[in-house]
Amino acid sequence: MKDKKDRHTVWMEPAVWDMVEKHYHEDNCSTKNEYIEKAIRFYSGYLDAAGASEYLPRVLSDVLEGKLGALGSRIGRLLFKLAVEQDLNANILAALGEFNLDAVEHLRGQCVQHEKQTHGEVSFEDALRRQKGL
Repeated sequence: MKDKKDRHTVWMEPAVWDMVEKHYHEDNCSTKNEYIEKAIRFYSGYLDAAGASEYLPRVLSDVLEGKLGALGSRIGRLLFKLAVEQDLNANILAALGEFNLDAVEHLRGQCVQHEKQTHGEVSFEDALRRQKGL
């Protein structure tokens, strides 16, 4: 037995009614009234929940978590490889050169400032020009 329903008059712009006519079949609704009722229930639930996060489809959430997790893993692997290369370069340089620890700390401060100015856009050529005073 179906629930008792009352008739109500609703006024809406033609463009809104066109949306109803366009989408009610896509939502597997047999009538426009069913579509409108579902839309009102959804929007009222959204307002009651004070946000859309509870209404994101679970599938979308799972896809985003999967993609972001894969991206995080890839970035982690790349950062590890970069750290290994940096460690290798530092050890080769330390083995080949005679460096004063105070001069290294001064150079580190200069490098921090340079990174801030260039937003991380540094190349070997830039460093060579700075060291040679070019």
